Amino acid sequence: MVDRGASALSLPDDWPAHPDPILALNLMGSFDWDLDTGLFHMDAQAHEVFDLRPDEYDDRPGSLAVRVPTAEGYRLDSLVAQAMKDGSENYGAYFRIRRRDGTLRWTHTQGYIRRDETGRPRRIIGIVRDATEELSQSEARDERDAQDAARRHQTNVVQLTTAALAHARTVQDVIDVVKDTHGLTHLGATSLVMGLVEAGRIRLIAEGPAGSFVPGTLVTRIDEPYPMSDVVRTLTPRFIESPEEFAEGYPLLWPHITDLHITSAAYLPLIVQARPIGAMGLLYSDRRGFSAEDRNVLLALGSSIAQSMQRAMFYEQEKDLASGLQQAMLPRTIPSVRGADVAVRYRSASLGRDIGGDWYDLIPLPGGRVGAVIGDVQGHDTHAAAVMGQLRIVLRAYAAEGHTPATVMARASVFLHELDTDRFATCLYAEADLSTGVVQVVRAGHIDPLIRHTDGSCRRVPVPGGLPLGLSAEFGRLEYPVGTLELDPGNTLLLCTDGLVEQPGADLDDGVQVLTALIASGPEDVRDLADCLIDVAEERGGDDDVALLLLRRRGLDTTQAGGRLQQHVAPGDPEALTQARHMIRAAVRAWGAAERADEIELVADEVITNALMHTEGAAIVTLRVLTGSDRRLRVEVEDSSSALPRRREAGESGVSGRGLLLVDLLTDAWGVEARGGGKCVWCEFLVPRGD
Repeated sequence: MVDRGASALSLPDDWPAHPDPILALNLMGSFDWDLDTGLFHMDAQAHEVFDLRPDEYDDRPGSLAVRVPTAEGYRLDSLVAQAMKDGSENYGAYFRIRRRDGTLRWTHTQGYIRRDETGRPRRIIGIVRDATEELSQSEARDERDAQDAARRHQTNVVQLTTAALAHARTVQDVIDVVKDTHGLTHLGATSLVMGLVEAGRIRLIAEGPAGSFVPGTLVTRIDEPYPMSDVVRTLTPRFIESPEEFAEGYPLLWPHITDLHITSAAYLPLIVQARPIGAMGLLYSDRRGFSAEDRNVLLALGSSIAQSMQRAMFYEQEKDLASGLQQAMLPRTIPSVRGADVAVRYRSASLGRDIGGDWYDLIPLPGGRVGAVIGDVQGHDTHAAAVMGQLRIVLRAYAAEGHTPATVMARASVFLHELDTDRFATCLYAEADLSTGVVQVVRAGHIDPLIRHTDGSCRRVPVPGGLPLGLSAEFGRLEYPVGTLELDPGNTLLLCTDGLVEQPGADLDDGVQVLTALIASGPEDVRDLADCLIDVAEERGGDDDVALLLLRRRGLDTTQAGGRLQQHVAPGDPEALTQARHMIRAAVRAWGAAERADEIELVADEVITNALMHTEGAAIVTLRVLTGSDRRLRVEVEDSSSALPRRREAGESGVSGRGLLLVDLLTDAWGVEARGGGKCVWCEFLVPRGD
């Protein structure tokens, strides 16, 4: 019941710091509703009106649901929303509350809407009071009864169901609202059916209760003698007011529903823009005939359901289109990697066309190495997905060309900056040598990686980082520091986007702590762990996508045909070069070839230096023992360049040009062979047999 005589309240600007004493004298409770925060503050008298103790109310309107019946709540929400929308300064209404003892009491509220300079509502202040005695007078009672009668039909059915349908996104959501006890069954229907028009036929999508399905009606033609076919074909509702009328009008259907004891039925076409998209039928077992008011209510309801169904169908089509586009941009398959278990997962939080730019990738590299990528393009739309797809391709290309991780990231940033877009992207690229466990990590504004150890513990690994892709190129700060971490056999490297970490109301560090605890308590298998993490993300909800990549190092055998060692040497990394020299010296002595240690170390150092000087990428050094008719120690240096080494004349004072001459003089055999997109220079040395 709306109070048409509502007038602006005269409340002080500093209310409720200094409550108006007149309100208290008249037993009026007051409230202050902050529309920005949603908090609904009430004074002590208002608590008494709602029969609530202070500890039963948390300053949120939803807490009043224990006293305000659902239908009354929907009506008040609609009234306030309309007042804010049409620019009203105030509103007033009567509504009922259910007190602690179960009795219903009439309550009156009056609110004043405060707006900012743009006209946007920011605050509502007002009063509530008990109005039961006021409405006990005969004139008010007559008005109340008339309002009750209209409200039972319109609010309980049309408004309540329409309000619920406003939140329905999918076709199944619409069906659930229609079948819900707070929806159409308020009309007393015994059974319902609903179908959608598809390619000249009607496909049944809902029927109830269980056991009421009629065989042969799952898919029917529009020209068949069924009531839903009639209303779709004629665009006219069909009200059947007696069993006799039903049996006479539809002799094929009637024998199958006699057990339901149907006495009347209403079949409504679902029409949108003068085009039928389906039909709905309500069947009753306790009524005959439909009044004019009944028919109007049902027609209004059918129109509301049709609009919601059309919106849901468009939503599902757009979601399928967006999801298909996004999936096309992600890798179709993840290659198997020798020496590692890999799991990737993607969880979309998209609504319609609003899709994200999160992505993952796994890139096999020469020499037993693998590149792992995780990234997130700014925005949630098809443009973000398109940029993501291009970035993923160029990152893969740069990594496969053999560039260092820092160069890969810098070039990707320049690429994004030169695109016709204003988007930036966060990214993390990890290049792992699975034979040694050394992982080089470059971070562009992304969250740090995590490592889970074999004992189940999990920790965040802080990695130095640079600006996000696109921004670093725009500001000329393309230097990306490279972090190095060790991945022992059995350990798992975890890369993810912030949708897995961020939670409403919590900062990033808290989210990371929650995630590490979850990983530590999760299953050991990377696939099961990935499923567990995605399930948690699904339960949490949120409006951000989640991309996840887990890589668990199994550990490669370190001996083959008598022995095998391998070392990854990055350009500009003197420590890695020193480690390679130490590895060669120690292995040669351990394998019983100490007398040739100097020669082998000198040749290996020359070939490694050559690879680092004349290519942009890293070098993979492999040392192995070959057994056969004789025993040989073989050194292999693999790089990403296909250019063959060539001998040059050093000249009298030259400091270079003697490398291949040394290799030729000190080795028993050497050569070059192609390896993928690069090459391998190998050298062999005869060594005595030993343990």
